[in-house]
Amino acid sequence: MSSLFAALSSSAGALSAYQTVLDAVQNNVTNASTPGYARQSVNLAALPFQPSLGLPGGVTVGNLQSARDEFAEQNVRQQFSSLGTLEQKAQSLSDLELNFNVSSDSGIPGALNTLFQNFSSWSVTPDSGASRQAVLDSAQQVALAFQQTSANLAKSFNGTGQQIQQTVDQINHLAAQLQADNVRRLKGDTQDAGLDAQVHATLEQLSEFGDVTALTQADGSVTVLLGGQTPLVIGANQYNLSVSFSTPAGAPPTIAGGTPPARILDGQGQDVTAHVSQGKLAGLLDMYNNVLPSMGGNAYQQGDLNLLAKSVADRVNQILTSGDISSGPPVVPGIPLFTYNAATPSAIAQTLAVNPAMTPDQLAAIDPGPPLVSNGIALRLAALASPQSPADEINGFSYAEFYGNMASVVGRQSQDAQAQLAVQQQTVAQARNLRSQASGVNLDQEAATMVEFQRAYDASSKVVSILDELTQATINMLPTP
Repeated sequence: MSSLFAALSSSAGALSAYQTVLDAVQNNVTNASTPGYARQSVNLAALPFQPSLGLPGGVTVGNLQSARDEFAEQNVRQQFSSLGTLEQKAQSLSDLELNFNVSSDSGIPGALNTLFQNFSSWSVTPDSGASRQAVLDSAQQVALAFQQTSANLAKSFNGTGQQIQQTVDQINHLAAQLQADNVRRLKGDTQDAGLDAQVHATLEQLSEFGDVTALTQADGSVTVLLGGQTPLVIGANQYNLSVSFSTPAGAPPTIAGGTPPARILDGQGQDVTAHVSQGKLAGLLDMYNNVLPSMGGNAYQQGDLNLLAKSVADRVNQILTSGDISSGPPVVPGIPLFTYNAATPSAIAQTLAVNPAMTPDQLAAIDPGPPLVSNGIALRLAALASPQSPADEINGFSYAEFYGNMASVVGRQSQDAQAQLAVQQQTVAQARNLRSQASGVNLDQEAATMVEFQRAYDASSKVVSILDELTQATINMLPTP
């Protein structure tokens, strides 16, 4: 009788074990598309089988194991961080590219071409009031073109700065979620597959914004570091990042009035900008601290747009003031055509304007020589379109070529970012595919496991049913008192 009860107990234990396996299979199938979920499996262990010692054998449930591969997870996060960098660069550079029109009919190049053409027309009829007025009108358009481009760059600065703040806020928000998950784990939820999936899904979201390293501790909590050095989450503690738009204490500004750089500060107020090497935050910082200042200037560089505006204004003014409005008597010297705020080198394009004191009859056309040439100044100004002298160039380029080089740099960077983005998207897809092979749910495999254990469950159920009948029959055979 005891052997029947032992066999019944063993079969019942098998049913319980098989049901646990089937529950895990069902959970895997249900969560196959859940972000961050890793396949769970149940280990079965054989019980001792020694009938002579009263050990009936059977099977018992072991630990629930996750198929998660942390190396594959970190690889996905690293590739996703690189993708975030390139996505941000491609978007920012594409927007910036719209500000630099290389058409000779519009924008700065169009305004400069018109000015040089009007200089040429004026040189043919130096005493013509209409030609002089055309020069002033086209000079006004040059100033407006520089002001408009400068305003667009300022708008890009402001927009990028706002995006940096929003990105840091998003990083802090995701870090807060991870901190809350750590608290749950520290309270004992270390085996919760749903919590584990939530943690890894949040880590992947976070990696889009910055290069993060996640280290699982012995207590089940996750330590999250930005750039491998700056702590965001340690155990139950979170360390918020912040943004400072200011120059570092040890690096005073070299350009008066220039926009200060954006710096990322850790929870203790230390500058950790150098730790931000990947992710959207890195792309935004590069745009704000490097790309935009190279065009529009900041606290450490004048910017090519301001250099171009200054060079055009200074050279035109230099030529005009070297000439005469009238050869006299008395001789009336020329006056400058353009003005700008020289005290703020990074705002020259923004403040470029036509001299308000200038009238058409004050344009100096006479080159006093010797020999005196009545239209000599006008000819020299017209020659700026195709300079023959280094004095009429910027770094060996004409004004139009210099502007074209600025625009081509932005265009080239934008194209490179787009090309790299396409490659990186494929790399991310490959990394995710490898992770899926290592720890994702294979529906075919789960179906096979379900069929296998469903059959085992049915067989054990049949054994239990037979043992129940045998037990009942044995009981019925016993004599009644």
